[in-house]
Amino acid sequence: MSYAEEEFLLLSGLQHFKFCRRQWALIHLEQQWAENHRTVDGELMHSNAHDADFRESRGDLIITRGVSIFSPTLGVSGQCDVLEYRRGDTGIPIRGKEGLWQPFPVEYKRGSPREDTGDALQLCGQAMCLEEMLCCAIPEGALYYGEIRRRVPVAFTEELREEVRQMLAQMHDLYHRGHTPKVKPTKSCNACSLKELCLPKLMKSRSVSDYLKKAMEEAP
Repeated sequence: MSYAEEEFLLLSGLQHFKFCRRQWALIHLEQQWAENHRTVDGELMHSNAHDADFRESRGDLIITRGVSIFSPTLGVSGQCDVLEYRRGDTGIPIRGKEGLWQPFPVEYKRGSPREDTGDALQLCGQAMCLEEMLCCAIPEGALYYGEIRRRVPVAFTEELREEVRQMLAQMHDLYHRGHTPKVKPTKSCNACSLKELCLPKLMKSRSVSDYLKKAMEEAP
């Protein structure tokens, strides 16, 4: 199956979807967004990483930023914060350079490593897009966390790749149906920038229709 360009979803939605499907739908289906200090910090960090005109060569290493990527097979598009090319025995040829150069995507995150696979899924999705575009295998990349100021390596295992495929298929299904899932409150709700829009405690106690009905009954 191949998706048309107008059907592409944002690759960054993988992280939102893993964190909370309702959050993903509020952002990507209903076009709602709210800032908190976490999202602002993240945007400041990414603004530095998304300089598409940046290119630096350091011997056997080439560093580029803000590289646009897409995959008709997965139906997604997005950007790599940083895409490195490392000279070695595998990879792709680069005009004006000798030998082969292995692509190595790096995603920047403001906080610390997460317990779930949300960050790794987004990075793996980037690698899968690049593999389709460049026609080469990309076995690994890295996540840079601003809080700990270091990189964490990520191996793109078949299990991780399959989770990317399954989640994107579910995202496309929800997007096609225009369906926003019901809330499932967790402790993570307190850190969500959409908490006041989602109203997880309210939604847990009663349905939206019950809430609206009661509000209308109480109206003067």
